[in-house]
Amino acid sequence: MDNQIWIMTSAFDQLGLEAVIEKAHEIGVQGLDLCVFRKDGTRDDFVATHLDYDHFGLEESKKLIDQFNTANLRLSLGAFDNLIGGDAAHRKLNQNHLLKLIRMAYLLGGDENDVIVGTFVGYNHELGIQENGFEKNLEEYQRVFTPIIKYAEDLGVTVLYENCPMEGWRSSGYTSTFNNLTGVLAARKIMYELIPSPAHGEIYDPSHDIWQNTDPVEVIKHTDLSRLKRIHVKSTRNVSDPFWGNMYPMQKVKAEWAEMAGVPSSTNEWDRHHYEATLPGFGLGDSIDWRKFVDALRDKGFSGPFEIENEAKLSKQTGNLGAIVQGCKAAVQNLAPLLWSLKEEGYTYPKSAIQPLQKLNRKDIPITTIDNLS
Repeated sequence: MDNQIWIMTSAFDQLGLEAVIEKAHEIGVQGLDLCVFRKDGTRDDFVATHLDYDHFGLEESKKLIDQFNTANLRLSLGAFDNLIGGDAAHRKLNQNHLLKLIRMAYLLGGDENDVIVGTFVGYNHELGIQENGFEKNLEEYQRVFTPIIKYAEDLGVTVLYENCPMEGWRSSGYTSTFNNLTGVLAARKIMYELIPSPAHGEIYDPSHDIWQNTDPVEVIKHTDLSRLKRIHVKSTRNVSDPFWGNMYPMQKVKAEWAEMAGVPSSTNEWDRHHYEATLPGFGLGDSIDWRKFVDALRDKGFSGPFEIENEAKLSKQTGNLGAIVQGCKAAVQNLAPLLWSLKEEGYTYPKSAIQPLQKLNRKDIPITTIDNLS
């Protein structure tokens, strides 16, 4: 079976949805993972909001299904924030926003249309600095997410966690760069035991493990494929650092000390680990063996989409729309012989294989909040 290739729409935050759909056709993908971040959120890195989450009901869902069926594209939803830590007021807003997205996914057909909701879990550092802090974060996850996953399960919607550690999500004055509980496979496997529901799973991004010197192939070997629904396509070019090493983040020290000693030091929250975000096949060497990685997924029967998450230094980070599109095209062409069958015209995905979104007889339901669920 050929895997579809999608685009995560955070790459096109400067465009409206109609224009993003046009770019999807130009690039040659089969679906879009629509980013629907809070407009009043705290993140300013690689975020976008391509749907009006405060005014989304039955009519809007029907129009969106028609729009994507006309475009011959599939879709999912996502917003990635801290739901168990950080500022208490924003934490609750993030939880309530996730509930809005779950409702939206339900109106769009949920699991019956493979419309899932992507999210982070986040991390609570007030608990994390205590003895057994990681364990306490797992308990906090269980407390917060039990009613959320129950709500999703009741609506026939699956919630997926991405494995990014969010290494720049705190001041570089802190030693640790682990800011998202789902950043390691061990946590994800424990989470499914703490909340034994089929309504949650994961989006796996191999680049996050590569810069942590972890082989994504080994991670896939130990991953429960019933939980794995999406793969993020983002590469990493690792750069060796003789001063701080590659196991631990570069630390912030006084600028004059670093200058006197002739060593680098952290100048911003994201400048901490020695790697560069890239896209497969676009401009740089790649520390991921994509053929080996895809073979491992094929061996386990993974049939879900590969979603291009464009954060590449030479593509998305240039701010140039042409370079952003080029990077996505390069990723598609790089993956095509790994994911698609060879035909007379080359490695292509048959448009006829894209199943239209079903128009299901949904009943509208009101927006709910975490306080109502608890």
